[in-house]
Amino acid sequence: MPHPDAQPPLGRRRHNRPIIDESVNFPAEQATTQFSAFSRTVCVARLAAVLIWAFWVSIIQFVLIRLPGSGKIRVPRIFWRMISRILGLQIRIVGTRAGKILNAKDVQRGERPIIYVANHCSWLDIPVVGGTLHTVFVAKGEVGSWPLIGTISRLGRTIFVSRNRQNTGKELQEMTEHLWNGDDIVLFPEGTSTDGSRVLPFLSSFFAVAKPGRLDQAGMPKPPPTLVQPVSIVYDRLEGLPVGRSRRSVFSWYGDMDLTPHLWSFCQWRSMRATILLHPPLDPENFRSRKELANATFKAVSEGAAKLRQGLVPDDQN
Repeated sequence: MPHPDAQPPLGRRRHNRPIIDESVNFPAEQATTQFSAFSRTVCVARLAAVLIWAFWVSIIQFVLIRLPGSGKIRVPRIFWRMISRILGLQIRIVGTRAGKILNAKDVQRGERPIIYVANHCSWLDIPVVGGTLHTVFVAKGEVGSWPLIGTISRLGRTIFVSRNRQNTGKELQEMTEHLWNGDDIVLFPEGTSTDGSRVLPFLSSFFAVAKPGRLDQAGMPKPPPTLVQPVSIVYDRLEGLPVGRSRRSVFSWYGDMDLTPHLWSFCQWRSMRATILLHPPLDPENFRSRKELANATFKAVSEGAAKLRQGLVPDDQN
């Protein structure tokens, strides 16, 4: 999540402005006024559609979360996929998902839940990942108190964590319970969101549930065997054109940036695309330490993100 010391990239205001269609035969000032008004109207319509969609899906999920079955797992993916469509965000998936919908009996029989590990540069990562994978998010504790977003997060069975070391054991236990129940989990181990131009080194502490040590297990149930699947996320198309460094600020949300202005600016663009690259899964048992596992996962995610930014990953890569 946002880091207090992060700085916004230069030229943010200029690059966040929606593109004006210069093919329309308006005088320059009239065209700017017409399309600015149109972009704002589109933005308002999108945000209204998001609220209406969230309201009805929240009612459905409120019921499903109290019932047995996989409905409460499938509905969040449908919800986030539709949110992306409403926002005009196309999602390209490259690679194969390692996970599938499991239950507690499957895990007891030896099926392994998946811990997805991804880079993090924006709030957009949530609908992108949530619309692609059947997974439970791990979010900072204050998200649970945010209006609407907190409610949606709880209905999505989000695991809330704090920076208080005294709560670490409780949070690991909650993750362990989810894994034993068959849930897959997604982690953003950079510990903060970035400007999208690079991937920060991963904090090995995030991998405690994948490769617990003796101290982690003291007085706590042991997590089931899992697989770790690295995931690279890059926002690579804006209005049908490749996204260079100067345009990444359209998507990035980090530091002390306010969410509302960023959301208002983003929703005025007409079409965007995110590519999510799913790497081969890693077996934590093949690594001697948590640090080695974190480094191997970081290498896969960072190299994959670099290739995506350079446009070197074709659609048909497996």
